[in-house]
Amino acid sequence: MMTRDRKAQEITTISEKFGRSKAAFLVDFKGMDVENVTKLRKSLRPVESEMKVVRNTLALRALSDHPEMKGALETEFVGTNAIVFAYNEPSAAAKALKEFGKEVEAFQIKSGAMDGVKMSEAAVMQLADLPGKDELRAMLLAVFAAPMTKFLGTAQAVPAGFARALNAYKETKSN
Repeated sequence: MMTRDRKAQEITTISEKFGRSKAAFLVDFKGMDVENVTKLRKSLRPVESEMKVVRNTLALRALSDHPEMKGALETEFVGTNAIVFAYNEPSAAAKALKEFGKEVEAFQIKSGAMDGVKMSEAAVMQLADLPGKDELRAMLLAVFAAPMTKFLGTAQAVPAGFARALNAYKETKSN
């Protein structure tokens, strides 16, 4: 049995996590053993995310401090829930959840919220398929570098062609 002070402390903790997170995903962990839950938590750490098992009533009270998230998530708190808070890159957390869902059948992504917008399970899966921030940066740098690379290749082709022509002329004179 939780005391009133403990409940207030828990609500404050959850509210703080909602405030820091860029996205939150609601997952159903019913049917999973402790080993799988621990494995999920470990897979979320590298992508700067964390999972917290919460009581629905406490989570709803914590959401009252965050109206943008409340509108997106409040109807989803039914049954056994855990909240995955994505502090840095939401797509990386979604990828980790999707990969874990492939391994563990009992795990289910219920919904999510990002920037105050409600996300269905399908939307979370689409988010997981998007490239990450580092991949997008690499793509952008490749786009920026392509014209310079092409120009250098063209500029080097002219002297190389001239050198080949001179070599061919030399070959005809030496024979």
